[in-house]
Amino acid sequence: MQVTAPRFEHLDEPLGIGVSTPRVSWKTQAESGWRQAGWQLSLTREDGQTVVATGNGPDQVLVAWPFEPLRSRERAEVRVRVRGADGAWSSWGPATAVEAGLLDASEWVATPVGAAWPEEPDTERRPSLVRRSFVVTSPVRSARLYVTAHGLYEAEINGRRVGDHELSPGWTKYDERLTYWTFDVTEHIVRGENVIGAWLGDGWYRGRLGFNGGYRDLYGTDLSLIAQLELSHEDGSRTVVATDREWEAARGPILVSGLYDGEKYDMRDEVDGWSSPGASTGEWAPVRVGERDAATLVAPVAPPVRVTEDIRPVSIARHGEGFLVDFGQNLVGRLRLRVDGPAGQVVELRHAEVLEHGELGTRPLRLADAQDVVVLDGRGPREWEPRFTFHGFRYATIVGLESLTAEDVVARVLHNDMRRTGWFETSSTDLNRLHENVRWGMRGNFVSVPTDCPQRDERLGWTGDIQVFAPTASFLYDSAGFLESWLADVALEQLPDGTIPWFVPVIPGGPSWTPIRTGAVWGDVSVLTPWTLYERFGDRGILERQYVSGRAWVERMVRESGQRRLWQQGHQLGDWLDPAAPPEDPAAGLTDKYLVASAYFAFTTRRLADTALLLGHAGDAIRYARIADEARDAFRSEYVLPDGRLTSDAQTAYALAIRFGLLSAAETERAGERLAELVAESGNHIATGFAGTPVVTDALTQVGEIDRAYALLLEDTCPSWMYAVRMGGTTIWERWDSMLPDGSINPGEMTSFNHYALGSVADWMHRVIGGLTPTGPGYRSVRWAPRVGGGLTSARVAFDSAYGLIEASWRVTDEGVAYEIRVPTGVEATVDLPGLESVPVESGGRFAAVVPVPVALASEVPAAV
Repeated sequence: MQVTAPRFEHLDEPLGIGVSTPRVSWKTQAESGWRQAGWQLSLTREDGQTVVATGNGPDQVLVAWPFEPLRSRERAEVRVRVRGADGAWSSWGPATAVEAGLLDASEWVATPVGAAWPEEPDTERRPSLVRRSFVVTSPVRSARLYVTAHGLYEAEINGRRVGDHELSPGWTKYDERLTYWTFDVTEHIVRGENVIGAWLGDGWYRGRLGFNGGYRDLYGTDLSLIAQLELSHEDGSRTVVATDREWEAARGPILVSGLYDGEKYDMRDEVDGWSSPGASTGEWAPVRVGERDAATLVAPVAPPVRVTEDIRPVSIARHGEGFLVDFGQNLVGRLRLRVDGPAGQVVELRHAEVLEHGELGTRPLRLADAQDVVVLDGRGPREWEPRFTFHGFRYATIVGLESLTAEDVVARVLHNDMRRTGWFETSSTDLNRLHENVRWGMRGNFVSVPTDCPQRDERLGWTGDIQVFAPTASFLYDSAGFLESWLADVALEQLPDGTIPWFVPVIPGGPSWTPIRTGAVWGDVSVLTPWTLYERFGDRGILERQYVSGRAWVERMVRESGQRRLWQQGHQLGDWLDPAAPPEDPAAGLTDKYLVASAYFAFTTRRLADTALLLGHAGDAIRYARIADEARDAFRSEYVLPDGRLTSDAQTAYALAIRFGLLSAAETERAGERLAELVAESGNHIATGFAGTPVVTDALTQVGEIDRAYALLLEDTCPSWMYAVRMGGTTIWERWDSMLPDGSINPGEMTSFNHYALGSVADWMHRVIGGLTPTGPGYRSVRWAPRVGGGLTSARVAFDSAYGLIEASWRVTDEGVAYEIRVPTGVEATVDLPGLESVPVESGGRFAAVVPVPVALASEVPAAV
């Protein structure tokens, strides 16, 4: 019996944790059938004192902190051991060090500092460098840097970069939540003179954001560093070097820094030695000192943005005056380039997701320039990449170099550094490519906030997009902390009447999106996504923290629906980007948008009732269950015709009604038949947008039309999921026909080639093709019910749950279908296979069987390969 090192909250790196009583999780490995009956946690403080806490029961995920609360800066090592029903204890597992950040606002002495020279608001301004020299005379035991910024920063101490975070501190509702990060910088500090400094960039704070030219200075006009370096000396004393009037600023080599437009950099203006002791070039001047309410500084609950992968080109070709580079994968990040040339030579980098008629397809970027520029200094070959921007691209043109090889350029992939948890693979290379497209779409759009798209002049945290995609995201990566952070901003941005904005954080949306008039699908994120995190990660706490927000949203829908319990008013987007909608009006789908709204009202209210019951709010649970019943009955009365058809005879309408449980048994049967007919009549083409796509294959499966669900998934002409694959797409597109069959780009203004919402079908792939569905929070129990079909001869699914790795597979053999599942200690499974009674699999157990194919199905199952 073995136990792992513990984990705290959803953090893999619990340095500077922002809660004094972090929840603790661990994994165990034992023989099949073993169950945890108790646990002990051992906490050892820095002074060597050890405290042991004991608990009973099977809980091992997000267990409440059993010790005295941590104090600010306190560091402790925690280890775990467990016992089974026989009373035998395991050995102590390895320890994890957890360290608190600055838990009280009064402990911040740092103030924002930045350039003091005059700047014109609402313009492109040149970012500054800031720095300060200090002397260390006493030996240092440890050093911590607590740091954030108005804008973006990259810190250095004594000429060395601090950490490897990118685009830090990320994007939050800055006026109420500004994330600070904690770094162990002990190895950076030397005896004698030291220098701490930072590069600064506009980022989301004062850079251009939004539509139709966008807006600058949304959070402020200053560009400022907020940093607090604390040195703990061997003699027990402490030195604090914080941003204050002692700092100085200078113009650096970054001329312009923008997320949409890119970065312009002049190597000739580099300030040699600027963050190192000794002489430094540059014209340094006193800083301007600003203000910041320290109560708004929060520790991170999500992993940072990092460079997670480097990708070399698959081809480089001469193109006009420069080179066209293809990286073979649509990605999000930036280029690192080896450059050489005379002083003053300009090198330009432009980016695009696709080619159109052999040229960069830049029209979908709208008013985002997506161009990086570097001016060379003539001092020989060197590598360069921008610091404070990112682009969505597969292709780039590079102009200004005499030659370019694959060794000279690399694409650096950026996203929040979440731990991968889910894998899926089948015998179909096209289906595997589709799944990879979904995964790459998630990576590119999980950059600080869950964005709609990563390339054009938008990149906003659209609430509806992530609402439909959260189940898929929660399988592919450990996205719990990432979404927890963003949901906190959803609650803060919520209007007093309960309205959830279209996108969070909120920025001016122009005439189309201002004032905020959110509707169904989008606002439902406040109820449905916390439930997804509870279901997939076992995090009851997220339900508790978001309950008030979700309740306010449902109350808003209750008011909108009136006594009829039908939501038939307001600004609704309906089944957004239904393929039948014209390019100029993405909301004009086949399904009545008020049918969509009323269906979501009934379903979300039911889910809130479930949440209330789980949290012990009995009165709310009863009330919302009653309202959900009334909304369901109203839906049937309003939208179900006497012959069983719906008033909107469309795939989305039937799929929502079936999947959301809004029909009687007989109505469900008729709706299922009609849904299958519609799919067949369309030639197995998809006819759903953002609302219908997440549920259409599930609805078909639910009514026994699994073959039709497979046919819908695997159709490869437009519109379909596989059409994009056949057209060479490597991410999920915003529109089913973002690229037209002739290779031209869809003329619609909203045409992106990296937009994960329509990739929400991957959740069905995991649960039906792979067969794995959680039935207990955090996959504590699972149902494995794979359904063979679609001409596939094998499938494998794996999920690294909070309890350990769950692996399952099936493959067609000459004897039948060979099935196998393994579950980790702490997880129990129920196996549900065609032709077999349900089979339980005990904790840490395995099931394997070869099941002959029933005669009735033999013609539908492919022969073994």
